[in-house]
Amino acid sequence: MSDDILNKLVNDGVVSKDQVQEAQHLASSLGIRTEEALIKLGYVDPNEISNLQASKFGFETVNLNGYEIPPSVVEMVPESVARENVVIPLGLDGDALTVAINDPMKFEVLDKLRFILNREIKVKVASNESILSAINRHYGQSETESVDSMISEFTETAIDITQTELKQAETVAGDDESAPIVRLVNLIISEAVSMRASDIHIEPFESRVRIRYRIDGVLVERDSPPRRLLAALVSRLKIMANMDIAEKRRCQDGRIKTRANGKEFDLRVSILPSVHGQAVVMRILDRDSIKIGIRNLGFSEENYRKFQNIIRRPNGIFLVTGPTGSGKTTTLYSALGELNRPDRKVITAEDPVEYLLPGINQVEVKSAIGLNFASIIRAMLRQAPNVILVGEIRDSETADMAIQASLTGHLVFSTLHTNDAPGSVTRLIDMGVQPFLVASSVMAVMAQRLARVACPKCREPVTPDQGELEAFSISPEQAAAATFMRGRGCNYCQHTGYRGRVAVFELMTMNSKLREMTFNREPAQNIRRQARLMGMKSLAEDATAKALKGITTLLEVARLQKAVD
Repeated sequence: MSDDILNKLVNDGVVSKDQVQEAQHLASSLGIRTEEALIKLGYVDPNEISNLQASKFGFETVNLNGYEIPPSVVEMVPESVARENVVIPLGLDGDALTVAINDPMKFEVLDKLRFILNREIKVKVASNESILSAINRHYGQSETESVDSMISEFTETAIDITQTELKQAETVAGDDESAPIVRLVNLIISEAVSMRASDIHIEPFESRVRIRYRIDGVLVERDSPPRRLLAALVSRLKIMANMDIAEKRRCQDGRIKTRANGKEFDLRVSILPSVHGQAVVMRILDRDSIKIGIRNLGFSEENYRKFQNIIRRPNGIFLVTGPTGSGKTTTLYSALGELNRPDRKVITAEDPVEYLLPGINQVEVKSAIGLNFASIIRAMLRQAPNVILVGEIRDSETADMAIQASLTGHLVFSTLHTNDAPGSVTRLIDMGVQPFLVASSVMAVMAQRLARVACPKCREPVTPDQGELEAFSISPEQAAAATFMRGRGCNYCQHTGYRGRVAVFELMTMNSKLREMTFNREPAQNIRRQARLMGMKSLAEDATAKALKGITTLLEVARLQKAVD
């Protein structure tokens, strides 16, 4: 983005200089433009950026909401080209084709369209989100290619999938994009990505197959395909993930690399044989999600300073704890990204390796051949690393090796499954690690959860009643200075009132008193009490602080408290 557009945003009071600097820092870490970072952070409306760019370069803007494009025009640009380049045709002006694009300075995209279509291209400007929405709307209409329409087609026509489609899905010819089952699988993945899902669940039951997406941590059910489609669906996914199609009795794991909505995604596929057939869960791994940067994780100023001090220590163990899907991997990868410099050697042991990090040596656990966490750590130490990431401490052997690594001058990051931060200390001792080793090696423990963020498009101020304030221990002074928000529900958030999530933290830094209590094997509740006396904010308190700022809602804080208690 040019400086004059940035200056205009600042001068008009749309953003502050601090917000611009934060966006520039995020943009450099993600490898994106500053305006994209401003939009990602929620500081600027996408349409406002489009209008500024259009006026600067002398282009016309277009509002695509409700904009109807004739099917004959839509067909002029293949869907794959439209999605890959985030561009949509609008109409013909003589022999020239008018298209909507987010950045009119993307000359390589316009040159590609001129070459493919052999036509002159005219440009109008629209936001990325409105273009993608128009692509989903118009290409779905022109080719009846949406998950709902395809499933209804299968249901109404009663196509015999068991022979023709199953054979097609189980051969290399199943890669033919025109095959209905191939199109259905591709559309399910594209729809899940468009809806910002983190997981796709395909679950067989006696008379139907249920498809659900996990969006912002909550499962949302989609239309159910007919039961007869299950074998073909699973076979197609196995082909994509390089699994054994013939094996239907054992669990299998695989990985799919795919492109959706113009971005590369990795899907981690797990297949579990159930009573009614094979159940499939696909975890969608977005490579951009781990480049979020420490500053944007959701730390309070106090916790941010503590976290920065912890990850810059020369040795010791830093544990991040929480249930599956609480953002532990993202937090640790963000820390590694900060420490990944040419003068440091970083090695990780993961099961499995979820994201590939440039400049970091990553090792995948393969228990079948004896390559477990403990053996990898043992070999790591001979590689002279500065920083070690152990994916998870599951047993006493792994814990002992991680502690030995920290005591010999290495900075060790790892995760543990406990409910809160103080519980991690007693969990290590319960595993069989000597208390004096835990006390001398662990420098800090951080528990975390994810709370849903109030939708920035439809959120509105709300005044909680006195009972709610008392339930969350909010004083009248805090309530008077607070900005409580809630989402009304709109298309942007799929009428949930929430869009996106923010991390909630409980950071316990070890000191002499806590080390003494650990050495004496004191129970977790005593350690917790002492940590609170020394200033540790609980998960519930951190979540409430975010609700006071209007980032999340009191309803979400209550949901989080139930999960923690």
